Amino acid sequence: MSENPRYAAPQSLAQIQQRSLVAGIVALAFWGVGALLHPDQIFKSYLVGYLFWSGIALGSLAVLMLQYLTGGEWGVVIRRPLEAATRTLPVLVLLFIPLAFGMQGLYARAHTAQATDTSSTSPDPYLFTKFVLLRAAIYFAVWLLLAYLLNHWSRKQDGTTDQRWSRWLQTLSGPGLVVYGFTATFAGIDWVMSLQADWNSTIFGMLVMGSQVLSALAFIVIISVVLAASPPLSEVLAPKHFHDLGKLLLTFVMLWAYFAFSQLLVIWAGNLPEEITFYMPRLVGPWRWVGLTMIVFEFALPFLLLLSRDLKRHARGLAIVAIIVLGMRFIDLFWLIGPAFLPGAVPLPWMEFLATIGLGGVWLAVFMLQLRRQPLLPLKEPALSGVLEHARFHRKPEGLPL
Repeated sequence: MSENPRYAAPQSLAQIQQRSLVAGIVALAFWGVGALLHPDQIFKSYLVGYLFWSGIALGSLAVLMLQYLTGGEWGVVIRRPLEAATRTLPVLVLLFIPLAFGMQGLYARAHTAQATDTSSTSPDPYLFTKFVLLRAAIYFAVWLLLAYLLNHWSRKQDGTTDQRWSRWLQTLSGPGLVVYGFTATFAGIDWVMSLQADWNSTIFGMLVMGSQVLSALAFIVIISVVLAASPPLSEVLAPKHFHDLGKLLLTFVMLWAYFAFSQLLVIWAGNLPEEITFYMPRLVGPWRWVGLTMIVFEFALPFLLLLSRDLKRHARGLAIVAIIVLGMRFIDLFWLIGPAFLPGAVPLPWMEFLATIGLGGVWLAVFMLQLRRQPLLPLKEPALSGVLEHARFHRKPEGLPL
């Protein structure tokens, strides 16, 4: 529990933690039954769920470093949830182990494609399982180190008025974002693009990063609304803060759409055999309807709704938009991964859904545990005084109970 009673987490988080864990265990149990009935779906469905929750954690790591670089009150009020999300990375390392055992099954198509490619005499060593796992270990080591330093120095900042910790956090965040960009790009290539070894895209890494930050921001908006419903943050979070978060969410909705459209435009214009293999089953077959759903609900609808100033200042209205975006992130991952296995049909993603709910229950329980361990606000952050001063003269966020 938090050592500072004034900004300690509300008891409701403990209840959410318990319920999340129970829901996760139940969903994983049903997923296990489904895995026995459909063993060919085990690792594919697990990969969708794993990428969904790891994307939130890694996106939170990026947003946290972005906030240290840019400053602003918006980052002060969400810093603790962002830090709590980054502290779930050790659990995600453990949850990656099943995927390590399933590499041969997941990427067998990739190895087969490389081995039978008439343009090459041998399989590509880059896709060998041991090399993929070695790179995964490097990615996790980098992410864990960044998360450790950001959280450790933040705790140091809470214990002193010395501003050197703030300077260190800002100094780390610049190169940290660059390193995150490289590792997230190569992880996306290893874990998603390699499902179709005959396809490549130079912008795919940017799309992965944009997707992760979008997932993180949508999740943080939802958590902020939950925290704003009860003390202590009900006395701190104001419409201005939700307005800022809404603008950030709108920015990354547009950025995700820009990256996705740019990739499609370049590949469509080039019309090269090694590139169009990705889009042919997704644009010509039944998967095109999933793609159209994403265009409407992951871009068009959130974009139009978030243009409204009133909605961005309305906590529950903004949360509904964030829930839609987060739900579409699941559909997006299903659309990215599914056609690599079943290009001619769109199966009901019930195992993917159970895996995502199951892993999410475990992840949320760990997240809530981490969030409850510290004060919900950075107590010695220089910008905190401005946040509290603003809260004194502004009413509670709209859309929340009194």
